[in-house]
Amino acid sequence: MTARKPRRWGRRLLVTLIVLGVILVAADRAAAWAAEKQLAKMAVTQAARYDLTAESTSVDIGGFGFLPQVVREDFSSVTLNMIKPTFSEVPAEDLQVTMKGVHVPRAVIQQQSGAAVTVETTDIRLQLAPPEIAKLAARATGLDGLTMRVVDGKLMAKLSLQGVSVDTEVTPTARNGRVSLAVGELAGNVPSVVREVLEARLKRGIALPKLPYDATLKEVAVEGSSVVLIASAANLSMTT
Repeated sequence: MTARKPRRWGRRLLVTLIVLGVILVAADRAAAWAAEKQLAKMAVTQAARYDLTAESTSVDIGGFGFLPQVVREDFSSVTLNMIKPTFSEVPAEDLQVTMKGVHVPRAVIQQQSGAAVTVETTDIRLQLAPPEIAKLAARATGLDGLTMRVVDGKLMAKLSLQGVSVDTEVTPTARNGRVSLAVGELAGNVPSVVREVLEARLKRGIALPKLPYDATLKEVAVEGSSVVLIASAANLSMTT
C-alpha cells in the first residue's frame, strides 16, 4: 500500500499542474481579449483624427504570452485590421497597420483617461481598387475619362487623348510621397506627341490625400486585382 502513495501524489501533482496551466492560459487569453478591445477602441478614435473610418476594426496582439508583456508594459507587435476603410473620402478595400515596439502602460488596460500608447514603428498596407487610383490620377493630371484595371498582374490604363484611343500598361512607383506612373509600350498608331503628353502627366505623379497616422509613402505594388500602397510612420502616439 505504501508503495502506491508516491504514484498517487505524482498523479495529483500532474493534474494540479495541468489545471493551473489551463487557468493561466484562459486568464492570459481573457486579458488579451480585453486589451485588444481597448486598443481597437483607441485605434478607431485615433483614426478619426485622420479622417479615417471603416466598416469594422479588429486588433491582434502578437508575441508570446500576454500577461508577461503587460508586466513589461511592452508588446512586440500589434496588428490593426480595417475592413472597407475610407480615408479623406477615398474608399479602399482593406487597411492593415502593423505596429512594432508598442509601449502600453497598465493605465491603458485599466481604461484610465489620459493614458497614452506609444509606437516605435508603424507599417501600413492600404489596398485600393484600380478605379479609385484612376480617379485620383484623373483629378491630378486632368486626363478625363482615364480608367484602370489589372490584367494578368499588370496595371492597365485606358483613355482617349487628343482624339486617339490609348490602352497601355502603367507601372506605379512611389516618388517623393506621390504615386508616379510610368507608361509602357503604346500601339504604333499612337502619335509621339500623344505619348509625350501622357508620359509627362502621369510621371508627374498623384498627390495622395493625407495618409493615416501621418505615414509616408514608401512603395506601390500591384497585388491580385488591387493596387497596394505601402507606407510607414515613426513614434506614433495614441491616447485614451
